[in-house]
Amino acid sequence: MTKNLTEGKPLQLILGFAIPVLLSLLFQQFYSLVDTMIVGKTLGSDALAAVGSTGSLNFMVIGFCSGVCAGFAIPMAQSFGAKDEDLLKRYIGSSTWLCIIFSVVMAVGTALPCRFILQIMDTPPEILDDAYKYIVIIFWGIPVTYLYNILSSMIRSVGDSKTPVIFLALASLLNIALDFIFILNFNMGIAGAAWATVVSQGVSGLLCLIYLKKKFPILQPKGSQWKFGLRQGYKLCSIGIPMGLQYSVTAIGSLVLQVFINSLGTAAIAAFTAGSKLSIIFCCPFDSLGSTIATYTGQNVGAGKYSRIREGVHCCMLLGSIYAVIALVAFWLAGDSLSLLFLDGSDTLLLENARLYLVLNGIFYIPLAAVNVYRFCIQGMGFSTMAICAGALEMVGRAVVGMFAIPVFGYPAACLAGPVAWILADMFLVPACYHYIRRIAREHQAALEQHQLT
Repeated sequence: MTKNLTEGKPLQLILGFAIPVLLSLLFQQFYSLVDTMIVGKTLGSDALAAVGSTGSLNFMVIGFCSGVCAGFAIPMAQSFGAKDEDLLKRYIGSSTWLCIIFSVVMAVGTALPCRFILQIMDTPPEILDDAYKYIVIIFWGIPVTYLYNILSSMIRSVGDSKTPVIFLALASLLNIALDFIFILNFNMGIAGAAWATVVSQGVSGLLCLIYLKKKFPILQPKGSQWKFGLRQGYKLCSIGIPMGLQYSVTAIGSLVLQVFINSLGTAAIAAFTAGSKLSIIFCCPFDSLGSTIATYTGQNVGAGKYSRIREGVHCCMLLGSIYAVIALVAFWLAGDSLSLLFLDGSDTLLLENARLYLVLNGIFYIPLAAVNVYRFCIQGMGFSTMAICAGALEMVGRAVVGMFAIPVFGYPAACLAGPVAWILADMFLVPACYHYIRRIAREHQAALEQHQLT
C-alpha cells in the first residue's frame, strides 16, 4: 500500500502521485462548490454573498488546520524514506495528541467570537446573520477537519495518494444529498449547507480511520509509541505550526482585502465570490503539485538523495506551466458560462465581473504554480519557518491592494490582489528553494566526509 518516491523517473512518479491528490482536492472543493451552487440558485445572491463574505476568515482558520496536518506529515515522510519504522510510529502517536489539543482549542477559540469578527470585517448588515450562521457551524466542525486531514496526510506520507480520494468521493455524494435534504427539504437555509459540509467531511475522516486500521500496519503505533514524545512533538510543531501559520498569515491579507471588497457592495461581493470559487477549483492542480513535491522531497531527504529534489521541482514546474496556459484559455473563452454555476444568467454585469476575475488571475497562474512548488519543496526539506516569509509577502500584497488600489480603481483592483501577492512571494521562494537544496547537499557531503575520517 506504500509507495517509494526515492527511486524511478521523477516525472512519472510525480504524475502518479499528483493525480490522486488532485482528485482528492477536487472532491474537497466539491463540498464548497455544491454548497455555493445550491445557495446561489435557491437562496439568492444575498445568501451567496453571505457565504462569500466568510471566505477569507474560513481560509485563515481551516487553512491553518490543513497546513498543520501537512506539516506533521513531513517528518513522517522523512522517516519512511529513511526506513525508520519505529520513529515513523512515534511521530504518528505524538501528532495524534497534538491534533486533539489543537482541534478543541481552535473550535472554541474561533466559534465563540466569530460574530464579533464578522462585524469588525464590516460585513454588510443585510448578510451578517446568514454569514454568522454559516461560519459558526464550520468552526464548531474543526475537529472533523483535523480528523480527515491528519489521517489523509499520514497515508500520503508513505506514498499512497489514492486511498483518501475514494472516501472523499463517497463523502461528496453524501454532501450533495445532505445539501438537498437540509436546504430544500428541511428548510434549514444557509446553515444546512454548513452542516452538510461538516457531516460529509466527518464521514470521510471516519472512513480513512477504518481503512488505515485495516490496511496500514506501518501507520499503527503500539505501546510506548503512543506516548507523546517531547523530541517528536518539537519536530512536528517546528514544521507543522509554521506551515499552518503560512496559510493564516496569507489569509490576514485576504481578510483586509475582504473588508474593502465588502465596501463595494453586495453585487461586487457576489461576483468576487463566484470568480474566486471557480478559481479555487481551477487551482487544485497547483495545490496537488505542492502536496506532491512536499512528500517527494521529504522522502528523498530521508533517503539522502538530494540530487533528485531539483529534478522533481523542474518536473512540477513544467506540468504547472502547461496547465496554467490551458486554464487561461478556458477562462478567456468560457469565463461567463462557467460563472453560471453560481450566478443567475439574467444578471449580465455579475457574469462579466466574475469572468474578469478569472481572466486576470489566469494570466498569472504560472507565478501561482511557482508559489506552490517552491514553497512546498522548502517545507519538504524541513525549513517550513522560511515559508512564513512568503506568506507574509502575500499578506502585504493583498493588504496593500485592498487599502490603496481598491478605493481608487474599484473591483478590477480587487481581482489583481492575488497576482500581486503571488509575484511578491515568488521573489523570495525561488532563490530560497535553490539555496536550501544546495545547503542540505553540502551538509550531507560534509557529514559523510566526517564519518569517513572517524
